[in-house]
Amino acid sequence: MTIAVGDRIPEATVATFKDGIETHSTLDLLGNGKVVVFAVPGAFTPTCSNKHLPGYVHHMDDFGQRGVKVFCLSVNDAFVMDAWGKERGIPADLYMLADGNAAFVKALGLELDGTKNGMGIRAKRFAMYIEDGVVKVLNVEAPGEFRVSSAEAMLEAIDG
Repeated sequence: MTIAVGDRIPEATVATFKDGIETHSTLDLLGNGKVVVFAVPGAFTPTCSNKHLPGYVHHMDDFGQRGVKVFCLSVNDAFVMDAWGKERGIPADLYMLADGNAAFVKALGLELDGTKNGMGIRAKRFAMYIEDGVVKVLNVEAPGEFRVSSAEAMLEAIDG
């Protein structure tokens, strides 16, 4: 079952990289305050690297002015997410979350089966706005699209 507006986010373990791999509960990271999570099918992939992530980097001040923390999620390991963030020059307040085993995206019901293309299980391209652990906005892209999960679309939804 896919998560819906009004649902509480599920608990799963995700990872970040700082001085090593650090694991976190999604409830601890995303369950308090205002949060945007945007998910990409894969780090270093064309649309993710050239459009999705840069849009959020460009608008970090806009999210900050609204008191919103921003997290980028992908079914990659923490080393890959860290390297991708460094390569793309992301600011320190944009958090790169690794869902290496797809536990969180599966709990959300937002996994993408890319096995026919040799990519395994990935995250669908989506963005969600969460307040105190409750989903307020959920924008899931149609296959091959990039519109509703952009930084601009999420800012508009938050302000709407």
